[in-house]
Order: sequence, then C-alpha cells, then structure tokens
Amino acid sequence: MTTREHIASIPLTADDPTAEASIGGLVRDATAHVSTLVRAEVELAKGEITKEIKKGVKGSVFFIVALTVLCFSLFFLFMALGFGFAEWFGWGYWAGFGLVFAVMLLTAVAFAFLGYRKVKKIRAPEKSIAAAKDTVAALTHRDSQRRGDDN
Repeated sequence: MTTREHIASIPLTADDPTAEASIGGLVRDATAHVSTLVRAEVELAKGEITKEIKKGVKGSVFFIVALTVLCFSLFFLFMALGFGFAEWFGWGYWAGFGLVFAVMLLTAVAFAFLGYRKVKKIRAPEKSIAAAKDTVAALTHRDSQRRGDDN
C-alpha cells in the first residue's frame, strides 16, 4: 500500500463557467488561490530543503568515518615514530617511545594553552544585555504608569 501526499493545487477553470462572478466572489477566489499558491510554494521549499539536508547528513557521515579511521591510524604513526627514534638515535625502545610521548605531551600543552587564551577572551554580550535591560525597564515603567493612571 502506498501513501500519497496531498499537494495543494489551483483549479485552472471555474467550478461553474456559466455563473456571473461578483467583485466579492472574485476577491474571495483570488485570496483562496493566493493562499493555495503560498502553501504549495512552502511545501515545495520544505521538500527541497529536507532533500538537501539528507544529502548533507549522508556526506557528513563519510567525513566522520574518515576522521575515525584517521584517529585510529595515528596510533600506528606514533608506533613507527617510537621505533624510528629508537633506531635512529641508537637508544632502547623505551627511550624512543619516551621521546614520542614527550613530543605529544608538549603538543597537547601548547594547544591547551592556545585554547585557554582564546576562551579567556570570551566576554558577555554587553550590548544585548544592556538592550534587554532597557527594554525591561521601559516595559516596567510603562506598566507602572498604566497602573498609576487606573488608580
């Protein structure tokens, strides 16, 4: 069993072609047709946007999978670096992996510091807060004036 969506449509001919149309009837019909046309346009836009959002979600899933594979692949890069440092410097494996750990730790500290500096610069939206306070004050003042006039 299939379901069909109801799509609004505007009739191309009058229901009764022999009937004389009054100005009021014409205005009523025009208003109904414009309303139907607007609803049809909204439905069309909603359908197109939904379709595009679904495409975007599907595309973002591929990006998420690629990022996940990349994150798991970094383990092998760090292993190769550890063995490489141990081989290159002639140290034991513990020293090669210790060097990799130190480099990763310094990188994490550097990015944490940069993030802290950026977050520290965040300020409250002072203009919006001031505007909201002004609006509340104006409405409160107007309400108190109205109450004073009634008493």
